Amino acid sequence: MINFVQQEIENDLKAGKYTEGIHTRFPPEPNGYLHIGHAKSVCLNFGLALHNGGLCNLRFDDTNPTKEDVEFVDSIQEDIKWLGFDWGDRKFFASDYFGKFYDYAVELIKRGLAYVDDLTAEEIRAYRGTLTEAGKESPWRNRSVEENLDLFTRMKAGEFPDGSKVLRAKIDMASPNINMRDPVIYRITRATHHHTGDDWLIYPMYDFAHPLEDAIEGITHSVCTLEFEDHRPFYDWLLDSLGFDVNTRPRQIEFARLDLTNTITSKRKLRQLVEENHVRGWDDPRMPTLCGLRRRGFTPAAIRDFCERIGVAKSNSVVDIAMLEHCVREDLNDSADRVMAVLDPLKVVLTNVNDGVEYLAAENHPKRGGSRFVPFTREIFIDREDFMEDAPKKFFRLKPGGEVRLKHAYIIKCNEVIKNTAGEVVELHCTIDPTSKSGGATAGRKIKGTIHWVSAKFALPAEVRLYDYLLTTDAQGNLPEDFIAALNPNSLIVKQALIEPSVRWTNAGTHYQFLRLGYFFVDPDTTPDKLVFNRVVGLKDTWAKVKDR
Repeated sequence: MINFVQQEIENDLKAGKYTEGIHTRFPPEPNGYLHIGHAKSVCLNFGLALHNGGLCNLRFDDTNPTKEDVEFVDSIQEDIKWLGFDWGDRKFFASDYFGKFYDYAVELIKRGLAYVDDLTAEEIRAYRGTLTEAGKESPWRNRSVEENLDLFTRMKAGEFPDGSKVLRAKIDMASPNINMRDPVIYRITRATHHHTGDDWLIYPMYDFAHPLEDAIEGITHSVCTLEFEDHRPFYDWLLDSLGFDVNTRPRQIEFARLDLTNTITSKRKLRQLVEENHVRGWDDPRMPTLCGLRRRGFTPAAIRDFCERIGVAKSNSVVDIAMLEHCVREDLNDSADRVMAVLDPLKVVLTNVNDGVEYLAAENHPKRGGSRFVPFTREIFIDREDFMEDAPKKFFRLKPGGEVRLKHAYIIKCNEVIKNTAGEVVELHCTIDPTSKSGGATAGRKIKGTIHWVSAKFALPAEVRLYDYLLTTDAQGNLPEDFIAALNPNSLIVKQALIEPSVRWTNAGTHYQFLRLGYFFVDPDTTPDKLVFNRVVGLKDTWAKVKDR
């Protein structure tokens, strides 16, 4: 693992720090489902621990009971395990330390470094100042230690209503870093907590809890995304103020978050999509959530590969989603068996074939081998787009008077086109070259076009869900301010398709390559009576072309 975070770890070890080993953590807030951006952090934190022979904790930063739920706790654990990582017996909750946090807050008060403030949230914002103007001190900033201890104890006991008082760190209202202008570290909130119930009426703020959690757990490197860079001075100030040894206490390092084209990763916006029923739920295959990608058919190996390829940077950038799709294709190309399916059936009658059935051998995978038998009958279906009545010169599929090879089968020639009263093509009459099957006298006859097909008699009906990007962008790849307006009306198209019978007993979670169409995944909605497939990615790989330039 080579990246700047790893280099910082190696520099610390050379300087004699963290002699007891490297210890990282992945600290999600249980207020939503993990998404592809979180996958980068999961892979980085667990990967750093593995690379350095250390440990990585799973810790839920559950300091805001109004937005958190056990549902999210459970889903986060499932997603991390699906990605291939394990935290062993090191699962923790910020709420496990509420008692210690309270004691640390009392210690700050005793040292004259925290005070109870009666300003409202709006007044605190107004007093904080701007990037160009210093803030001004609260009228209650200079309360005595004894008065602050008394008020904070009464806050904990529930004597005051929500929002009437807060505890603030006492730092510097003229600091050029607004985060150091006496930040709020505790607030009164009457809400039932998913982990502690109604034991607490005051809750620590995230910026106060996070460095203390790291220190309590013996974390050596607290790896965060760039938005926490301006919060690092408070992280260090708090640990300094409470006397944690600089050689053993955690060190915060920031890296660039993952942003993808055509993708939103804001928890608030993802929640809006779910709650307003723009999608079917958190695991909708169009969602960038890990459970959505899993249901779509993305593989954990492909996501880990993607996170490794994009690397770890110090500045934000946007990654083309085509790169993620490329990683998925590479993984599925090696693992997915090949089958034939027809998404938009057009009937073909082979007039010189008898009514029986012939079973033709077909390979399952070009590298791994294996074979199956596909039934060939007088009536078959091909995809409608593989026939064109008025075809251009370079159309190498089926056309009147033209020939094409059926995959694993014969060369056929189109002799007659049958139309309905509306002039639409509904059926083709063709003949086969009986000697053109593999091993036949003219098997080597060169035909430029090869198409897939299924037997009309034996093909299985299947619902095929074709997914596209949930969001559309402008010509420059930008999303509008109103992301709801950017929702792609064609992000899901459902086809009633036909598929070869070899998949009859397939299980949900199985991947296939539908020849010439893309990679598909058996959806959990599949039952013994109904096959449901999701298109994972198409065969066209735009990223491969870009990276090879």
